[in-house]
Amino acid sequence: MSVTKAKGFEAAGFAAGLKSSGDRDVALVVNRGPSQAAAAVFTSNRAKANPILWSEQVISDGTVSAIVLNSGGANCYTGAFGFQTTHATAEAVGEALGVSSGDVLVCSTGLIGSGDQVFRDKVLAGVAGTASRLSPHGGSDAAHAILTTDSHAKEAVVDRDGWSIGAMAKGAGMLAPGLATMLVVITTDADLPSATLDAALRAATRVTFDRLDSDGCMSTNDQVTLLASGASGITPSVDDFTFALTAICRDLALQLQGDAEGSDHDIAIETINAASEDDAVEVGRAVARNNLFKAAVFGKDPNWGRVLAAVGTTRAEFDPYDIDVSINGVRVCRSGEPDEPRELVDLNPRAVHVLIDLKVGAAGATIWTNDLTHDYVHENSAYSS
Repeated sequence: MSVTKAKGFEAAGFAAGLKSSGDRDVALVVNRGPSQAAAAVFTSNRAKANPILWSEQVISDGTVSAIVLNSGGANCYTGAFGFQTTHATAEAVGEALGVSSGDVLVCSTGLIGSGDQVFRDKVLAGVAGTASRLSPHGGSDAAHAILTTDSHAKEAVVDRDGWSIGAMAKGAGMLAPGLATMLVVITTDADLPSATLDAALRAATRVTFDRLDSDGCMSTNDQVTLLASGASGITPSVDDFTFALTAICRDLALQLQGDAEGSDHDIAIETINAASEDDAVEVGRAVARNNLFKAAVFGKDPNWGRVLAAVGTTRAEFDPYDIDVSINGVRVCRSGEPDEPRELVDLNPRAVHVLIDLKVGAAGATIWTNDLTHDYVHENSAYSS
């Protein structure tokens, strides 16, 4: 049931005609309470879609009754008409549910620059359709309705003693920090105030979604939302809740990585013994964004020289001639020199682990990325056609 696993939530998905495939393309998730506490984090891109601009206002008081999401159009760079469309969408949800439009979050995903009268009419029809189909068992329909180039729905649940968390996500490319190109809705029946939800969500996304860097491209529509109904009547400790929330975010992040457009390999770049966590993140991200390295992995070539070249572009503290690099358990570079033969590295499995030892401290971090493939180039060269 994913996003409707937690008590107090209903959801639905509806085919409003936004997708040429005719599949579901509008989703609605409703919090029936008794609490309607919420938190959200948004893309750090300065270029923000109209739903982001709207939702940033809605979340300011920490109260959310519902969230409506559409695929098949980003409603970004569509001018005043686009923002009015977002407002009209929230108003339609409010009217259908008997709640204030100011307590309705709106999310859109799809092609930037798409959003006209036809788009608006279809989204509003989708609101009516989803509102009439709301169910405590509608989580799967909602999860399918938010997909774009994804090959499958992403769902996850975490059960604890008397309370639970459910979630759904979409995203299959343009994955980079500032959340990755994703829409995520997380629900819980734990009884927690919005301030606690906000702190927990930021702690969880910092070490999960913000470390997913598939292709270095940041979207305009990214949003991760956390809704709490309080229906379990249980208030877990902040630490317990944050731990569980981080686990479900990590689960979804890895599902997103595994469905990245056209990829053949899922690459975990782990940097250890760094002077600081920030240094470890910077080093891992530099390697994750190095197209030469990513192309080498696609070609099953353990070219560790490209790893060192990427590390050398960072401001992290290290001795460039005292770094070890291991690929899938084989230490191919020791102290900046060749070590074990690269022929020992097996890059046939989908999972690739790169270990970078900076030897200057005790901090570490992992960045997740993918290889650069022919299919990725084709997928993204034809996206708007």
